[in-house]
Amino acid sequence: MNFSWFKKGTIYQIYPRSFNDSNNDGIGDIRGIIEKLDYLEKLNIDILWLSPIFSSPNDDNGYDISDYRAIMPEFGSMRDFDELLEKTHKRGMKLVLDLVANHCSDEHKWFEEAKKSKDNPFRDYFHWKKPLSNGGPPNNWKSFFGGSAWEFDEASGEYYLHLFTRKQPDLNWENPKVREEIFNAMKFWLDKGVDGFRMDVIPLISKRDGYPNAPDVGFRKVIEDVYANGPKLHEYLKEMREKVIRHYDAFSLAEGVGINHDNAGLYINNDREELDMLYHFDILECTIVNGKFEESSPFDLVNMKSIFKKWRDAVHQKGWLANAMGNHDFARMVSRFGNDDKYWAESAKMLFIMQSTQNGTLNIYQGDEIGMTNIVLESINEVRDVQSLNFYEENLVTQKMSKERALELINKEGRDNARTPMQWNDEINGGFSIVEPWLKVNPNYNKINTVTQENDPNSILNFYRNVLNIRKSNDVFVYGDVEELEYDNPSIYAYTKTLDEIRILVILNFSDNNSKFTLPKKCTNKNIIVNNYESLMFDNEVINLKPYQGLILKFE
Repeated sequence: MNFSWFKKGTIYQIYPRSFNDSNNDGIGDIRGIIEKLDYLEKLNIDILWLSPIFSSPNDDNGYDISDYRAIMPEFGSMRDFDELLEKTHKRGMKLVLDLVANHCSDEHKWFEEAKKSKDNPFRDYFHWKKPLSNGGPPNNWKSFFGGSAWEFDEASGEYYLHLFTRKQPDLNWENPKVREEIFNAMKFWLDKGVDGFRMDVIPLISKRDGYPNAPDVGFRKVIEDVYANGPKLHEYLKEMREKVIRHYDAFSLAEGVGINHDNAGLYINNDREELDMLYHFDILECTIVNGKFEESSPFDLVNMKSIFKKWRDAVHQKGWLANAMGNHDFARMVSRFGNDDKYWAESAKMLFIMQSTQNGTLNIYQGDEIGMTNIVLESINEVRDVQSLNFYEENLVTQKMSKERALELINKEGRDNARTPMQWNDEINGGFSIVEPWLKVNPNYNKINTVTQENDPNSILNFYRNVLNIRKSNDVFVYGDVEELEYDNPSIYAYTKTLDEIRILVILNFSDNNSKFTLPKKCTNKNIIVNNYESLMFDNEVINLKPYQGLILKFE
């Protein structure tokens, strides 16, 4: 199979609940996506990734699936999906679905049956353990969303495992029937013509024998050493490849939670025949300590450079990465890594110059192409994300911080920041819906929206379009070998990329201040490919960079 289409392609992640509401019930839907396919085609998108659209009670906004082969009624019908798939393919784009295979909903028929009795045929679809002698849970594992990862079932007197919410019981992949169920669900969608899967928390599917207690080493390290990379994980992934993926012109993209650059090759190296690519969390969590948004550190450019370098070196010519700087689980890219106030447009464009010239399949999260920013939620009553709500409630019990401080942290790094409705125009609710949406619209929709930017040739949206158009015809953007310049510079990120005889120079000023950079030989200001400012200050071989200025130049 020729997989260059997904290596060179650009993925656009759609969070359906927040993308476009076609029937004005306050919730985005499949027909809303269909309405915007022309917009996505014009943006130069190659692959659409939909966050879960399957039947779900929505405890975690669709990541708790109650039926893997049915569409959530709020999103539409199977006929709507078939039309979306057909019209996506008609425009030359691919469609990828979100596979949530580590857990399902407690309202799935499997779990409803499993609860009926200990000898029910579905009991072994999940992880059940007896209480300790003191009646407590089987071990000290904590949920990603706070509290114990074990929930007591009064009827059977046993605990079941849920690494996420209590309504998301973990599936027992040791049971071959579970694997068969998941594989058959994948085939169902692939037979329809779906082009692959983004695999949610897939490194967690194999549990360690005996469910050992987690050491007190910080939550992120616990994820790597206890929850992820289990003893049979690669066996399961090879089985998935052999029984499902290899029979289709489709690809697999892993959410690399718990994977580091030392073991990434075990998942994605070409000779492993497991996964086609993954995106890691080192960039996404570079301002987050221990995998918890309430523990943060200042942005450090040199640290970001080191992350890009170590991952690039780890997979060079052996495997493939997805290149992601934002998604539905993290605060907005421009608010985290740029300046979303004074230099909002400049920094949003500069960040995209960086992202578009990093090796790997480019991932854009909805709204980043217009520079959508974090939102300020005024009270906990406006928060919708279960992770943030659990953090707030847990804090009320522990009283580690004030309510005001807890809400401040939620506003800084909470997941609702990325989930606010897409801002299409300056009309009511940003054109997302004429009724009150499920989540508050960012009040800055009057300034930040697609219509305003469509009519501005210097907008972030048109900048994205232009850069993506250039990237499509310049393989050096995707495959070029990287050499860093001024590596220890805390405010400038500069590197060359070389592919065959083609060589480019990328210069990025991560600063609110003017900065100077000396050009290497055979590279002049006459060969500018991309510039996020209309002008460039140049003094012989020294470039005077404006705040958040970004450039791509071609060597002679």
